[in-house]
Amino acid sequence: MKQKICTKDIILVLTATFFYMSSPMLVTPLITGFTESIGASAAVMGFVGGLMNLCSLFCRPLAGNLADRMSKYRVSLIGAVFMTAACAGYIFAPNQAVVVASRIINGIGFACCSVCMASWMSNMLPREKIGSGMGLYGTMNALGMAVAPAIGVSIYQRFGYRTAFCVALAFSVAMIIVIQFIREKGEPEKTGSAVRPGSEREDTPKFRIADVNVLPVAFIIMLFAIPYCATQSFLVTYVEVKHLNVAVSMFFPAYAAVLIVMRLALRGFFDKLPFGVFLLAGSISEFLAILLLAVMRSNLTMILASVFLAGGYGVMSSVCQSTAILLAGRGRRGLANSTYYIGLDLGMTLGPMIGGALYGSLDIRLFYPVLMLTMPLAGVVYLASGKKIRENIKL
Repeated sequence: MKQKICTKDIILVLTATFFYMSSPMLVTPLITGFTESIGASAAVMGFVGGLMNLCSLFCRPLAGNLADRMSKYRVSLIGAVFMTAACAGYIFAPNQAVVVASRIINGIGFACCSVCMASWMSNMLPREKIGSGMGLYGTMNALGMAVAPAIGVSIYQRFGYRTAFCVALAFSVAMIIVIQFIREKGEPEKTGSAVRPGSEREDTPKFRIADVNVLPVAFIIMLFAIPYCATQSFLVTYVEVKHLNVAVSMFFPAYAAVLIVMRLALRGFFDKLPFGVFLLAGSISEFLAILLLAVMRSNLTMILASVFLAGGYGVMSSVCQSTAILLAGRGRRGLANSTYYIGLDLGMTLGPMIGGALYGSLDIRLFYPVLMLTMPLAGVVYLASGKKIRENIKL
């Protein structure tokens, strides 16, 4: 008997996912400029841009293990409260120190929410629907990552930074409200006493920093995330420095629209096609996106770049996450998601930091050509570990 993947609880989880992702992503393209406006250097701009994800990176192992031991509702609520506090910090920040503290608080909250919401969603899905179900989850993630920056940039251009941060606060509060209505609270799974000691389904699982089987996938999504997050943090500045006559606020909505179409169109293939097929197509697509951004002179070129970026990072974020879940097994989905997000966090941390280094030390024309190197590196990682990935998920 087929199990539905659009139950009321799943719809509520997807809605909450959009809100939790939208809150920090609205802040991301603005925080570097806001920090500069209160006296920061280019290096500090890049550091602040990546600090949330750097902090989140170190919190992932704890969040992943907690997600397998506590209710997903409780840990997600804690995370949402932290993100709300961080947004309040941005709104009232008088100096760089308060911004730094708020980014750290935001990182803790983001780590809790991202790991727990993904684990919460995956536990509601049958194994044969992990790919398509997490594809929907990834669509909401991507929608928040694309729409929220556009909203933030638009509000900033009209009303200023602090007003935009008020909208980010509203998103985090909305998440707190939505998760109150989810009936299935994501309690940790109980295993029987007959489980063999030392097995991966043991009643009291050991604390682990990461799932070794998932690490190659984590490295791959890191390499896909670096160019995307560098673009997210520095596209506005890149366009201004090069004096390009393009409507930069169109980039993220176009990315979101294309990604939604792609995710829905490919949903049936996420459970059928091998990981390597998606990796090859995604690498080519993201490489073309970076190339188009490097030669961008018009809105058409910018829109085409957003299309190819959706086919690269946008699609691969879902493929990598569902693959991570399958590699780890049901009893360790919290750990699998935290390992996946370690890679994503590294990408989201290194992207703005690398972007800041490139912006501060190289000719702006070299910004995107240097970022092109990430795609061949993703291929190298897969060639070194692809056999292990195929064996573990029986592709």
